[in-house]
Amino acid sequence: MWTVIYIAANKNIAEKYQKALAAEGILTKLRPIGSSPHSNSVATEILVLESEAEEAHEILTDIIGS
Repeated sequence: MWTVIYIAANKNIAEKYQKALAAEGILTKLRPIGSSPHSNSVATEILVLESEAEEAHEILTDIIGS
């Protein structure tokens, strides 16, 4: 089951975090929020497998905090 761990302000930020999580071996999906999913400026959910949610959240916290 997929779980939202973060909502990025836009697609570019979401992709940056997705790459960082992938480098740590975490599988992710991105899901745009809103009516224009092809726009880079729309808020985007970052989803991971439920079993990896805690680890992924810790990784993101470290990235955002630095």
